[in-house]
Amino acid sequence: MRILLIEDDVQIGTSLMRALKDADYAVDWVRDGNAGRKAMDAADYTVVLLDLGLPGMTGIELLRQARTLGNATPVLILTARDDLDTRVQGLDLGADDYLLKPFDMPELLARIRAVLRSKAGYAVSRLGDESINLNLDQRTLTCGETSGVLSAREFALMHALMERPGTIFSRDQLEDRLYGWGKEVESNAVDVLIHSVRKKFGASVIRNVRGLGWTVMLGQPGRDDAK
Repeated sequence: MRILLIEDDVQIGTSLMRALKDADYAVDWVRDGNAGRKAMDAADYTVVLLDLGLPGMTGIELLRQARTLGNATPVLILTARDDLDTRVQGLDLGADDYLLKPFDMPELLARIRAVLRSKAGYAVSRLGDESINLNLDQRTLTCGETSGVLSAREFALMHALMERPGTIFSRDQLEDRLYGWGKEVESNAVDVLIHSVRKKFGASVIRNVRGLGWTVMLGQPGRDDAK
């Protein structure tokens, strides 16, 4: 999963980048509000971590513009501002959650998972249905009677597909969701990931739509032999 970090403090940003990458997230980091707005327009992020005291454009103004223009990417505000008015303003403008600095990394990761659950409309850390489901906490996939732990990239792939079941994702769209800036992506990287998941859970777990891309369909269990 790909995260956008908008934070001007170098020490905090460096620490968050390291911790998020250790948690197997792909992370892009920008240090001012204007760059943050451009990044939100340019890529499809799973969640945005937004500081409020930014140069160029404040986090509040960035959030206001993004929501006004219809950008619905989940936003988790990270800030040292603990006054009630600022918290209320941020939430009213469309922030999905609010975390005060300093904070512990396990709490931030838990809040990211909670935001993703809320976006997907689930009360628990799980996407899918009885035929196929993805556990967001344990990073396991269950397809029919087969269950197993996914690698970081496999998990990011399945999260992207299962967040919007039935939607057809092109190669470019999946690469955009899986990899951050500056990453050299092999031309067959997505194919390799899909083959790996199919080998574990069956060929029908990810369906190919010829000429368009790939999708995951709910309510259609099946363990076909994967080649």
